[in-house]
Amino acid sequence: MVHEPLISVIIPIYNRPAQILRSVNSVLDQKYDNFECIVVDDGSTDETPSVLRSFGEKIKVITIGNKGVSAARNIGVEKSSGDLIAFLDSDDEWKPLKLKKQTEHLLKNSWQITQTDEIWIRNGSFLNKKKKHTKPEGDIFQKSLELCCVTPSAVLMEKTLFEKYGGFDESLPACEDFDLWIRMSIKEKFGLLNEKLVIKYGGHPDQLSATPTLDKYRILSLHKIITTTENLSDHHKKAMIENLKKRAEIYSNGAIKRGKKEESKWVKNLLHQISAPPTT
Repeated sequence: MVHEPLISVIIPIYNRPAQILRSVNSVLDQKYDNFECIVVDDGSTDETPSVLRSFGEKIKVITIGNKGVSAARNIGVEKSSGDLIAFLDSDDEWKPLKLKKQTEHLLKNSWQITQTDEIWIRNGSFLNKKKKHTKPEGDIFQKSLELCCVTPSAVLMEKTLFEKYGGFDESLPACEDFDLWIRMSIKEKFGLLNEKLVIKYGGHPDQLSATPTLDKYRILSLHKIITTTENLSDHHKKAMIENLKKRAEIYSNGAIKRGKKEESKWVKNLLHQISAPPTT
């Protein structure tokens, strides 16, 4: 490749000393030279800071109070110098050719954002992905409504695109990636390098994706996007409202079964807000 743009790799971390060794080393082993590795320590209270110091000047460490993964990623991007941004979760790792191949793919096809495929490992065993988990390319909006089909660790994007959409929503404790990809996919097309260049590890209890109330945050995200997005097309609004209604019904019924009538009332009130006629 004639031109290798500077890539800023952003890794948020909180209390994962063993995993961060693996993830950072997978960045340092990349067959791509022009990158900076920024690790944002979100207030770790164990030996994680000591592990990070062991890398010396090979990485840049930013330490913040415990503000959450969205704030950690956003701060990392704010302090970055690259034209391109790549995210890596602290419990994942990259294959050595990830940045090289993905950058070539992005530049050749003039994508502003692209992702790769990935390998899934849960509790030490390989998982076979179902057909519904096949990653889409181009207009991914509709599929993204059904399930989050973009993985932060697989993404490479232009920094200006990230800034255009205001980064990750720091008010969401989970599903912040679902929220950003939906907001982007309303107008943006997503590239796909269909190679397994990311290894995702699952099964540990501190994963945000293990949170039992994830759909609550997807509901909050969709409600926010519907009610705050300017010039939202009828097509996109209708699709999001239908998806929100489906999620809200499932969530409400589950809340009633668990004896949480206030939760059921809360979600029904959100639906009323988007279906009620405007006041004059």
